[in-house]
Amino acid sequence: MSQIPLPVPTNDPSRPFFGAERAFSIRPGHTHLIGFGFDGTACFRKGTKEGPDGLRAVSEDIESYSPYLDADLEDYEFFDLGNLRLGFDDDVEAQWHHAVGDFNAIFEPLQLKGTKTKVLTLGGEHSISYAPIVKHLTEFPDLVLLHLDAHADLRDGFLGYHFSHASIIRRAYDHFGDGHQLIQYGIRSGTRDEYQWMKEHGTIRQSRQAFLDSVRDIAAHRPIYLTLDLDYFDPSFLPGTGTPEPGGEDFHSFVSLMKILCGKNFVGADVVELSPKIDPTGNSDVFAAKIVREILLTLEQSGANA
Repeated sequence: MSQIPLPVPTNDPSRPFFGAERAFSIRPGHTHLIGFGFDGTACFRKGTKEGPDGLRAVSEDIESYSPYLDADLEDYEFFDLGNLRLGFDDDVEAQWHHAVGDFNAIFEPLQLKGTKTKVLTLGGEHSISYAPIVKHLTEFPDLVLLHLDAHADLRDGFLGYHFSHASIIRRAYDHFGDGHQLIQYGIRSGTRDEYQWMKEHGTIRQSRQAFLDSVRDIAAHRPIYLTLDLDYFDPSFLPGTGTPEPGGEDFHSFVSLMKILCGKNFVGADVVELSPKIDPTGNSDVFAAKIVREILLTLEQSGANA
């Protein structure tokens, strides 16, 4: 299948993610990385705009082989499309809309399902997940959205921003159809109204076992998209994030999820809220880069039953 040139330019990253080829066109049938380095609505500690390039910079210092999945990135061909441009407007929302518009210009004409093309978006704060989630909801009418996060992100806007990082799941839910499903886990901070909403809609899983069982129960052919806020992990493991919350998960619980998703129809993902400068040790960057490695390998291995 022929390459599809990008209709809009993207900014060059400091370097591509290790093992990926820097690409200026879509390669149907392959997995693509794209960065969306935006943190304009962040309400506590900013810095996640540096997340995509922070992940890329440290990626060459970790092994490409995953002993957990017995798989190696060297065995796959995947591509790094660079970073979406934010535009030159000083207005925060204008910057966000500019980059969302570019994401849509790149991916809306492409049929992900028909071409077996996958996208992993690197943030940036959680508001950047809106465009990739909506793309997948639109294309897959039976999509399951897995939301791993410390926060419910169900506010109807926050601090004047309709598309706030604190309202990303509410904004995504605006696009849900009858066949879509939301599963949330790791949530340990939110308003009373948000918790009531999750209970009424049956979206929240209160234990690791209940969450993993819910994922196991998803039919093998049914498409699954993962939106991962890195504050899902306990800050003792990953302090380099804007809004840390004690009581989070560890690396091995995430590997358990990846092992399940290898046998499912895992169609896309985003990883958000890495703020490299908050953790001067660099440990958070390494942790997050290994998470991205596991997701890339799982995206490559999954989908055989689709």
